[in-house]
Amino acid sequence: MDVQLEEASGGKSAVGYVPMMEEPDGDAPFLPAASITVKKFNPVFFWSWDVQSDNCAICRVMLMEPCLNCQVSNKTACVVVWGECNHAFHNCCMSQWIKNATATAGSKCPLCQAEWVIHRVGN
Repeated sequence: MDVQLEEASGGKSAVGYVPMMEEPDGDAPFLPAASITVKKFNPVFFWSWDVQSDNCAICRVMLMEPCLNCQVSNKTACVVVWGECNHAFHNCCMSQWIKNATATAGSKCPLCQAEWVIHRVGN
């Protein structure tokens, strides 16, 4: 930053560079003259499934809960499968869907009718 400097005694002026803060050397991090100290930090996190809907489109139960077949069997967890089309279903529901649909139309996604290829599996 170029500034005009005037001496108080002689009235002479000079143009030069006046640094506002001390610049860091090389790779050293830049720290301002007044620093802030964090005394307490309370993080809050939110998460959601990476899908368009939180419900299984086949059984209409939330993906975080066991499907209807698993609830009847008193299972506490049910595996979720994602297709390449990014639609998610309970594995129990999708395997039954594929088994019933193979005889007629082949394995297709119930929502978008794309060819069903498992992209990932998780809980």
